[in-house]
Amino acid sequence: MPPAVELQGVHVHYVVRHERAQSLKGTVLSKLRRTDHAEIFPALKAVDLVIQPGEGVAVVGPNGSGKSTMLKVIAGIFTPSGGAVRVNGRLAALLELGAGFHLDLTGLENIFLGGALLGLSRRQVEERLGDIVAFSELDRFIDAPIRHYSAGMYMRLGFSVAVHSDADVLLFDEIIAVGDAAFQAKCHRKIAELRARGKTLIVVSHAPDALRGLCERGVLLHHGAKRFDGPLEQCLTEYRAIYEKP
Repeated sequence: MPPAVELQGVHVHYVVRHERAQSLKGTVLSKLRRTDHAEIFPALKAVDLVIQPGEGVAVVGPNGSGKSTMLKVIAGIFTPSGGAVRVNGRLAALLELGAGFHLDLTGLENIFLGGALLGLSRRQVEERLGDIVAFSELDRFIDAPIRHYSAGMYMRLGFSVAVHSDADVLLFDEIIAVGDAAFQAKCHRKIAELRARGKTLIVVSHAPDALRGLCERGVLLHHGAKRFDGPLEQCLTEYRAIYEKP
């Protein structure tokens, strides 16, 4: 069986400009004088990673270590500066819940829109519609435009659509804490159910307890490089050591 996700020598470089002209004249002069200094920032440095189907992998590291960048590369949102990325199977990226929703459409209409963005046909969305609405607990508001939703309602709808998409690979980026405590527990149970069904999970979070309940493997990123890849508890120990160094 091929890997669910494979990264080979993936690196991502950002261009950071330190001087910005405030006018058209300033822009032209900076180009002529070559004073617009740009720095190449390496967000990921030749990362190799193989994730097998059914694995639960936690990606940890300090802020700015490249965690979110790596998930966006896997999701196809970012094109790597070099290297290769392969994903086998349908992927659902829960990086920004509700991404692609239209504020003028109702919750119901956005379920169909969100499902289409995740690769579902209209019939497939219709088959899951009852479960999506019930899970989100938004049945009273499902026919209202989502511009009237609170941030929590918006996120609950996006989460519900994503976890009912029947994706083979799911990416989570610091968005497991959706809604109140009761709804968060419900989300964790749903994710655990997906794992039990053999789905592949890749999770970014700064909450060790949440990771322990979902993942058995940890990948530690630091300054864009993979510093550790192995058992989750050992990975968390390595992560803590970064902050304990003087």
